[in-house]
Amino acid sequence: MTYKTILAVLDRPATASTISDFALDFAEGFGAHVIGLHIESVPSLPMLAPMEGPDPVAIEAMISAVKAETAGIEATFLKKASLGTATGEWRNFISSVGFSSASAIDSARTSDLIIAAQGDGSMLSDNRLDIESFLFDSGRPVLLVPYIAKEPHPIKRVLLAWNGSREAARAAFDALPFLKQAEFVEIFCVNPPETPTQSPETAGAEIAATLARHGVNAVLSTHQTFGMDASAAIENRLAENSIDLLVMGAYGHSRWREMLFGGVTRTLLESMTALTLLSR
Repeated sequence: MTYKTILAVLDRPATASTISDFALDFAEGFGAHVIGLHIESVPSLPMLAPMEGPDPVAIEAMISAVKAETAGIEATFLKKASLGTATGEWRNFISSVGFSSASAIDSARTSDLIIAAQGDGSMLSDNRLDIESFLFDSGRPVLLVPYIAKEPHPIKRVLLAWNGSREAARAAFDALPFLKQAEFVEIFCVNPPETPTQSPETAGAEIAATLARHGVNAVLSTHQTFGMDASAAIENRLAENSIDLLVMGAYGHSRWREMLFGGVTRTLLESMTALTLLSR
């Protein structure tokens, strides 16, 4: 298994360059094709007054601004794609529903890996919720790039947050191309429960054995938090072991809330210190 089609989500000028760099760099390593995806949202119509029609001047100005932003992002991606050996293509869709459009979802669901930027911290931002809904519904693994990561570097050390759940299992196998290339992989179990099939001390042993058969150099460790949040334990481990990539399951809650990802997932995404691969 490897990644052969990588979808780079280029939603903002501020992150387009960085996401393009990461996507194209990984594509060169895996021999993959990169799709640079941007959604040109149709702006809502401003009104002069509740009973009056749209202001054509304001509409024209907004459309011009949106098109200029799109052109800038496209130029950034295509220039970077022309400099390397990986193949790339540009896709821009115009939609009134943003990244929830059928075209965007189709592009995501036919990709091996999606790469996007860490959220901007504005939980109630309509644009960010749109992106998170898109990632949440894609059915594909998502690699999030933190703000602090300015340029790609080899992924040598990986932390797999393991709790035996469906989401964690999907993340582990979705991340296999990275795990097989890494020099060190730690399977990290936080507060593992006693079950009929395992003790807390042996939690993660089965996934460790499976990954070893794939040639993954993995070690297994367990941690009791004694009141500390699981997210804090994972964050500490990332720092202690100089982790390049965190792999974990994404746990979803009600879409009517502002948070589409569960508590531990959300906390880690707010304070990202490493690349993070999520699967659901």
